[in-house]
Amino acid sequence: MKDASPAFSGAKIVLHTGGELIAYLRDDKPDIPFPGSWDLPGGGREGHETPAECAMREVEEEFGLKLPVDRVSYCRRYSSPRSGGADSYFLAAPLEPGEIEGIAFGSEGQRWRMMRFDAFLEEDRAVPDLQLRLRDFCSTLRTG
Repeated sequence: MKDASPAFSGAKIVLHTGGELIAYLRDDKPDIPFPGSWDLPGGGREGHETPAECAMREVEEEFGLKLPVDRVSYCRRYSSPRSGGADSYFLAAPLEPGEIEGIAFGSEGQRWRMMRFDAFLEEDRAVPDLQLRLRDFCSTLRTG
């Protein structure tokens, strides 16, 4: 099977409903990037995944939600100098009623919560790159 997506390191996704998103508090381990910071679902690419496949696999692993890749409504590529030069993707997908109640939080991270977009953007302990990318996504909501 030919890889449909150029090389990239991984994908993060904002799962949202009613002006809120799913965020989780990363483990507080000194050997991981951004320990103890608020993060969004996602992670590293496996095999020949597309950005949407990568993000949705991570959502299932981290939150127990099996969401279809065609739910993705936004996808943007970003340069990621920290990941050895490979780019990464930032995606967004709406949540449907009842899906939040179906969350089964996995073993990565301390806890999760629904957080207003503006609260994530203002949070001192949020992953800074994701705040910038969320700002980009929010600008499409106002103009799109």
